[in-house]
Amino acid sequence: MRALRSAPLLAAVLTLAGCSSPGAPSLILAGAYFPAWILCSVVGILAAIVARVVMVGTGLSNTIPLQLFVCVALGLLIAVATWVFWFGQ
Repeated sequence: MRALRSAPLLAAVLTLAGCSSPGAPSLILAGAYFPAWILCSVVGILAAIVARVVMVGTGLSNTIPLQLFVCVALGLLIAVATWVFWFGQ
């Protein structure tokens, strides 16, 4: 019973260990450190929005099925490519 009560505490401690890794890329924005994945995800979201605007503007939205999945996949591709090219990991 005691092990069952301490399981959430153990899970919290194990997940916090990854936050202090010395090689975690971070950016200094306005004097504060931000994880680099936030910037990469914002770039991916903006790429998905631009892709949607381009699809509507060119009329491709009438022919491409499952546009939500296409835009999400393109945004994810751009976000991961940004991470790889910028941080080389």
